[in-house]
Amino acid sequence: MIDYTNILSQRVQKLKPSGIRKFFDMLGDMDDVISLTVGQPDFQTPWHIREAGIETLEKGGSYYTSNSGLLTLREEISKYLNRRFNLSYDPKDEIIVTIGGSEAIAVSLRALIDPGDEVIITSPCFVCYEPDVIMAGGVPVILNTEEKDKFKLTPEKLESAITEKTKLLILPFPNNPTGAVMTRQELEAVAKIIIKHNLVVLSDEIYAELTYGFKHTSIAEINGMRERTVLVNGLSKSYAMTGWRIGYVCAPKELERQILKLHQFEIMCAPTVSQYAATEAVKNGDDDIEYMKAEYNRRRNFIVKGLRDIGLSCFEPEGAFYVFPCISGFGLTSEDFCEKLLFEGKVAIVPGTAFGECGEGFARISYAYSVEHIEASLEKIDNYLRKLRG
Repeated sequence: MIDYTNILSQRVQKLKPSGIRKFFDMLGDMDDVISLTVGQPDFQTPWHIREAGIETLEKGGSYYTSNSGLLTLREEISKYLNRRFNLSYDPKDEIIVTIGGSEAIAVSLRALIDPGDEVIITSPCFVCYEPDVIMAGGVPVILNTEEKDKFKLTPEKLESAITEKTKLLILPFPNNPTGAVMTRQELEAVAKIIIKHNLVVLSDEIYAELTYGFKHTSIAEINGMRERTVLVNGLSKSYAMTGWRIGYVCAPKELERQILKLHQFEIMCAPTVSQYAATEAVKNGDDDIEYMKAEYNRRRNFIVKGLRDIGLSCFEPEGAFYVFPCISGFGLTSEDFCEKLLFEGKVAIVPGTAFGECGEGFARISYAYSVEHIEASLEKIDNYLRKLRG
């Protein structure tokens, strides 16, 4: 027998599997379980977008595009960013179309990090950042946010984490899993620290369209920040296009040129059919965004009230489509609570620790599901909590 531990990369072997997928996979054949685990919109991709993809297939559009993506798509992304967020990026030199936001994050980090560089990661956060930093040879520095600060990054905390080895800050707002959002004023305070220490920011703005009560501000819009920001976004969440796998990365051309090298060697280009569908989405999909956002807002209000009514303390999210209720009062770890809820209460949610150690005492619940689905889940959770309370 071959000892594969001596063959496989030590870095890879030390990586922990995704805590999100772990609980999703645990569902297995449990067909009586209601799942609130995955951040996947329950809407169908709007018809006019699907129609653009179908038309592309019918015309034989199965060829490679340029490495950066269709120029028409990049032009529409540029117009979209200007129209929706007051951002200006040259479609020829400052935008690359990627296979989802995940690829955009991975190639950007590898283009920026040298071995030993420290990367500050605001936690709790999406599961890919720390593994991607490690695989790029960087050193993750986890900066925990707290509920008392509404899970936001404060300039004081950022300052305390910076060393002479710090190169990069990953800024994941609106945030998965907490739903926290950074306002313009808060970003301006953080930007002063970033500029002072000559850092670069990777701003993951995949949930930029899903804010409630105010408009998202990109840190790239703050004075002095565009030239030191790599902006990542995509179409999965705002257009219900998860399976189409279209993301993009925007940065000054000096950075973008290096990111493109990695993208072209590893990926070649994003799927052509998906690119044509994405062109239709960003060109004519503003109304689709508003419709889905209004529905998510309705679900947000419904689930926050429902969780509080059954006795779970719950921070009110201002963005994305997740709630992050506190479950620390039941004498169980986050993982134990979620496992028991799965097997005894027949509801699947994700332990807060899947998003970082500071998620202990919390759980993530996705409300990218129908109100009827959420209502049935709340009833089961309520029954489970009554049993826990004796």
